[in-house]
Amino acid sequence: MDTSRRTLLRQGLRAAALSPLVSFRGPAAGPAAEADWPSFRGRQACGVAEGFPLPERFGGDNLRWKTRIPGLGHSSPAVAGGRVFVTTAVSGRSDASLKVGLYGDIEPVDDSTAHQWKVYCLDKKTGRLVWARNAHEGVPAIQRHPKSTHANSTMAVGQGRAVAFFGSEGLHCYDFDGKLLWSKDFGVLDSGYFQVPEAQWGFASSPVISGDKLILQCDVQKNSFLAALDLASGREIWRTPRQDVPTWSTPTAVEDGEQRQVIVNGYRHAGGYDLETGRELWRLSGGGDIPVPTPVLGHGMVFVTNAHGQLSPIYAIRLAARGDISLAEGQTANKFVAWSYPRGGAYMQTPLVYGDHLYVCRDNGVLSCYEARTGQRTYQERLGSGGGFSASAVAADGKIYFTSETGEVYVVGASPEFKLLASNSLGEICMATPAISEGVLLFRGQDHLIALGA
Repeated sequence: MDTSRRTLLRQGLRAAALSPLVSFRGPAAGPAAEADWPSFRGRQACGVAEGFPLPERFGGDNLRWKTRIPGLGHSSPAVAGGRVFVTTAVSGRSDASLKVGLYGDIEPVDDSTAHQWKVYCLDKKTGRLVWARNAHEGVPAIQRHPKSTHANSTMAVGQGRAVAFFGSEGLHCYDFDGKLLWSKDFGVLDSGYFQVPEAQWGFASSPVISGDKLILQCDVQKNSFLAALDLASGREIWRTPRQDVPTWSTPTAVEDGEQRQVIVNGYRHAGGYDLETGRELWRLSGGGDIPVPTPVLGHGMVFVTNAHGQLSPIYAIRLAARGDISLAEGQTANKFVAWSYPRGGAYMQTPLVYGDHLYVCRDNGVLSCYEARTGQRTYQERLGSGGGFSASAVAADGKIYFTSETGEVYVVGASPEFKLLASNSLGEICMATPAISEGVLLFRGQDHLIALGA
């Protein structure tokens, strides 16, 4: 690497902590009580699972089980059929670790040892290991960010299939008994800062199941694409090239009525694609140049936010959008953009629509609440005393759970007024988004999978 590149790597550029980062008609209508949490942030990335009480404070009586998971991984727990699925990557180095907090060093971790990429299946009630499989072994094709891992992508589970995506180390589909059904190799998927290609940070977009299709978003340094595969066989149904910088966002599938589409975050091209054909329906350009949050749905709109560089916008986009809906200079709304803000959006965390409100938490713990339909901000408060937040919020039972990188869980009441109900410590680093299933919170810490219930 030349001197100027190395200098830029060490400058105070905002670090990207790549937590793994999916459609919902609108939480205002109230999601049905479900046992499964089939992908990142649950069904259609809504992050909500009602129907059961959840604890406000974590004590000894709340701990259902705690199971050690070796290696490093930011994949969130995925739940289906009474089982919990996670992935991990085990380095050949005994000192492999994460560097949390707010800092600007973007140089990747130098670890050229052989790794093992693993899939774990646990019993949801007991945490007992049901099966584990080695999906791949070898030296990582690309490096990772100090906050990232080589197992960032959350699994997609459902219809008797459990799909793990390890980026350059392949896509692997198992049945619920651990039998490998099919695998696909997409070659090197190089995710990193587009202005400094040597800053490799690790792949993080998660697969999503929509009907009989598996949806993948692969925005990387070269040959980016969005694709739909046949879930049963892995056969490619369609692939649409994307001309964008690397992103770490998971796509969102809108499965209802006339608005069936796949919605993706992006810098040059956030937008919607026809779910059946991959044809582009609409696009929006501009914003933060390191897109991570997943688009979320509610109230007939999709909410898109990103950050880094000149802007950190929040967009509320009508699902009927078509064509180029990019805002002209000075605009905050148009025919298809219901409302927007040029600043205040999230860098790492996917926002949450819960009831009539949109909650956006930045990676410094500053939480803002907006009226989802109008964009009017009702409050802005800081969680804790600072530090990093990478895990996205989840909600149920009138409570919203925000988890800091150091494992502090802040429980906020769902309200247009700020109400901190409790704060709890998990006792270990936590950068993965939790899951909720039948009144149990599932937290993926650096070393353990932890189940907490009321």
